[in-house]
Amino acid sequence: MAAQLVSKAERAYIQASLQSSPPLRADGRGLLDFRTVLLETGVAPLANGSARLNVGKMSHEGGGGTEVLAATKLEVEDTETGDGVDGGRVVCSVSCSPSAYPHLSSNALDELQHDLTVILQQTIGHPSLHPRNLTIIPRKKSWLLNLDIVILADAGNTVDALFMASRAALWDTKVPRTRAVEYHAPDESRSASDSTGAMDMDNREAIPTTSGFDTREIVKTATDFELPDYWDEGEVLQGQEKWPICVTLNLVPPTHFLDATLPEEASVPLRMHFMFSFASPTSPKLQSTRLLGPGELDMTQIKSYIADGERYARDLFNALEAKLREEDVRRNVKARDRFALR
Repeated sequence: MAAQLVSKAERAYIQASLQSSPPLRADGRGLLDFRTVLLETGVAPLANGSARLNVGKMSHEGGGGTEVLAATKLEVEDTETGDGVDGGRVVCSVSCSPSAYPHLSSNALDELQHDLTVILQQTIGHPSLHPRNLTIIPRKKSWLLNLDIVILADAGNTVDALFMASRAALWDTKVPRTRAVEYHAPDESRSASDSTGAMDMDNREAIPTTSGFDTREIVKTATDFELPDYWDEGEVLQGQEKWPICVTLNLVPPTHFLDATLPEEASVPLRMHFMFSFASPTSPKLQSTRLLGPGELDMTQIKSYIADGERYARDLFNALEAKLREEDVRRNVKARDRFALR
C-alpha cells in the first residue's frame, strides 16, 4: 500500500501498456495472472498456528516478492474480572519491517501499520466470522485469539497476501483441548484431621447419579480447567471454512488487472479490495470492500467489478484450499510420528 515513486513518463508508459491490445506487463503475465505463490504452515513452533507466504519469489534469484509471516497465539482471559468476553474474542495486529519500507519515515510506517490493522480487524474480527470454540468455561474463562502478522518484504499486492497468510494461519490454529475441573471443600470428617482447610479435588466414592461421560453438570459448576495430553495438540478452530480472502482489482479504465507490482500500483488511479467468504459454495458473502484512489465509480461499474471479483476470488480460494489441505496431511503425519516417540 505504500506507493513507490515513479515518474510521469513511467506512469504513462505502464498505463498505455496495460490498455494496449494485447495488454503488456513488465514480467510477461496476463492481466488476470498471479505471480508464484509459495505457502508453508507450522513455521513458528511456539505459536498455536502459523504460516509463511511469498508472492512473486524469483526462482532463479532465490529472493524477491512480497513476504508475509502470520502467527496466532491463544491466551486465557477471565470474563468475570478481566477484559475477557464470554465466547472469546479475536484481535488482529499488523507490523511492517522497516527493511520492507526503507523510504518511509517512522510516522509514515506507523500509519501504514494502523491502516492495515484496521482493514484486517474490521474484516476478520466481525461477529459473523467468530469461532464457536473459544469458550473454556462459560461466563468464567475464554480464549483470546491474537493474530499477529509481519510484512517482511513488499513487492506489491500486500493486502491480498495479508489475507491469504491470515487464512492459512487461522486454518493451522489448534485450540487446546480443555477439561473442566470442579473443587469441593473437605468434609467434616477430614477437616478434623486436617486443620489447614485447603481445597482439594473431590475424590469421594459416591454412586454417580449420571453417566461418567456426561460433563454438562461439571461445566456448570467448574472453577478451573486442565489440559489433557493428546497427539494433535488440540482441535481445529471452528468456522475455518468462513475465513475470508481478498482479491484486489487494479482499475485502468476500461480494463483491470490482478496482483500488481509496486510500479503498477503507483501507476493505477483506482484500486478496489473485495473480501469474500466462501462458507457456502453456492452463496459466497462479500464481507467488506474498499475503494482506494482519487477517482469515482458509478453503481453499474461497482456491481460489475463485484461480480468479477467474486469469480477471481473463487479461483484463488480453491487454489489456497487445496494447498492448505495438502499442508494439513503433511503436518498431521509429522505430529503423529513425533507423539509416538514420546
